[in-house]
Amino acid sequence: MVQYYSGREEMMPGPDIGRRAVLRAAGAAPAAALLAGVPAWAQPAWPSKPIRVLSGGAPGGGSDIFVRILESRLREKLGQQLWIDNKPGAGGMVAAEAAARAAPDGHTFFVSNLATNGIGVSLYKRVPFDPATDLPGVARISTLSNVLAVRADRGIGSVAELIAYMRANPDKAYFGSAGAGTSAHLSGLLFAQRTGLSVTHVPYRGTAANLAALLAGEVLFCLDNLPVYAQHARQGTLKLLAVSVARRLPDLPEVPTLQEAGVRDFDVSSWYGLSAATGTSRPIIERMSAEIVAALGDPEIIKRVRDVGAEPAPLGPEAYDAFIRAEVAKWQPVVRASGAVVE
Repeated sequence: MVQYYSGREEMMPGPDIGRRAVLRAAGAAPAAALLAGVPAWAQPAWPSKPIRVLSGGAPGGGSDIFVRILESRLREKLGQQLWIDNKPGAGGMVAAEAAARAAPDGHTFFVSNLATNGIGVSLYKRVPFDPATDLPGVARISTLSNVLAVRADRGIGSVAELIAYMRANPDKAYFGSAGAGTSAHLSGLLFAQRTGLSVTHVPYRGTAANLAALLAGEVLFCLDNLPVYAQHARQGTLKLLAVSVARRLPDLPEVPTLQEAGVRDFDVSSWYGLSAATGTSRPIIERMSAEIVAALGDPEIIKRVRDVGAEPAPLGPEAYDAFIRAEVAKWQPVVRASGAVVE
């Protein structure tokens, strides 16, 4: 069972460099001595208490889905429960900062994702962690397509019809996102750039709030993670107009890609993984990574990931860190071209 703690935390002042150095030293030297340099009988048990997983989204949002899928398997293997500590705000940066500042004892992790670790580091004027050294990657979990969705009762049945509607009604061309810097935000801006549309962005505090706004008719469309909308599409309350990746999805063969719908050069996918608190020792990172990667090879887990519209995409620590660096390089020019900057 996954428990939720809905905590609020304001963005804190700039990183305390001295404290960071102490944390890194604490993670690199004492932890290494504890876990590798002493007899096996003297090594501290890990984990010795429930494991906190910081999420930058509101409860029930995209950042929680994959932790919920993996939790029972990890609890069985590690002997401790994982509990989700939701700290929404600033496109996930509030949670990222809390993780960067957490004690490096191996009991705090962070749901790293495209919004915070791929886009946010270029979008925000003050990034509360150092992408090169903080929040080391543990494992990538999944990749997934964004989907362009509208309310089914809008009477809009295709991307071409949506574009025509917005051109005829520019005062109603509102799109929602889970916050500034999220994949939904940048995907919406990219969609506007590629189609020459003028749109108005409405940021909400988390994926669940953004979904509620779309269902309530507060915004015209959203371009967000498929798992968020899949159930509502099956129930007939939302209409999926297109997927954001370059190829149609096997589970949604009837839904075209945005490129097929005439939106040039559009190929966007989101991703989720787990990163560790700054200074966490390497043996703990590698143990947690091994358990996640092993779980993602289990047919039952694979089915559950695919059932929410995602694809298992395990990567170990080094490969995940390299992947994140490549994502930063990919999205940086998009952010700059959009002109979007968040204080």
